[in-house]
Amino acid sequence: MSKGLVIGSSEHKTLFCRTFVETHDPFRADEIRWPDLDAEGLQRLRALPVWNEAARTEAATAVKVQALGRIETDPVLAEAIRLQGYEEARHADVIQRLTRHYGIPVHAFPTPEEPRNPTWTFLRTGYGECLDSFFAFGLFDLGKRSEFFPAGIISVFETIMQEEARHILFIVNWAAYLRAQRPIPLRPIFDARRAWNIAAQVFDRIQGAMQMAGGDKQDGGKTRDTSQDGFTLKNHTAFGDFSLRSFLELCLAENARRFTPYDARLLRPVLVPSVVKTFVTLLPRSSGKPAAKEEKAA
Repeated sequence: MSKGLVIGSSEHKTLFCRTFVETHDPFRADEIRWPDLDAEGLQRLRALPVWNEAARTEAATAVKVQALGRIETDPVLAEAIRLQGYEEARHADVIQRLTRHYGIPVHAFPTPEEPRNPTWTFLRTGYGECLDSFFAFGLFDLGKRSEFFPAGIISVFETIMQEEARHILFIVNWAAYLRAQRPIPLRPIFDARRAWNIAAQVFDRIQGAMQMAGGDKQDGGKTRDTSQDGFTLKNHTAFGDFSLRSFLELCLAENARRFTPYDARLLRPVLVPSVVKTFVTLLPRSSGKPAAKEEKAA
């Protein structure tokens, strides 16, 4: 139960689905007016090492979410999941249009395959977003305050960052609802499978970090599907030098801020913020360049 709301109830389902639908921003990718950049700004944008992975990730995520939207039989859940699939495809469209407009080369990649088990793929992908977005929120704020990006691009990606927060809010509540709908004897099986999927996401990110340390080599020269690797973790140095503690404190503050607008009865992600909060207490306070704002996470 969350502040009077019974998790797994029809009221809970209606609340997290309606919250998602009613906070949708109906902007269109083809209506974005990309700002003109000077030579320095264009070079910074082109040098940012995220575009190949961003393009693959968003395209693959869209296919996964849309696959579940097509088979979901509950009309309330289906509306929200299909809308999320649309938003993920729009993210991919935004990346494609940005890279094309600014002449940023993006390698071709195979058309993403549809998942064989859309429900568990959606769950696994959603937990991957929970991990990535926690750090992406902090990175984005660093880029914004350092004026790494011009205001016009910041405005576009501010909307996308908030959409990612909405996606996470939905997945956390959807997973809790899914678990509550199962008979009590079967819930441990659900919990074990969910824990396995979370562990797989963590492993993917550790693997990605190790590949970065090793020069990000490709296995046998083949292009891998990096849609689960967590590119936000692998490109943290693009926005300047800062201490680990101050960066993690910024991520905590931004994570809390992103979820503030939504109904307090809805569940928020707790695993990553809890682990990071504990880890931060073990880190020394650095006298180096600060990254975090003065405000603390709620």
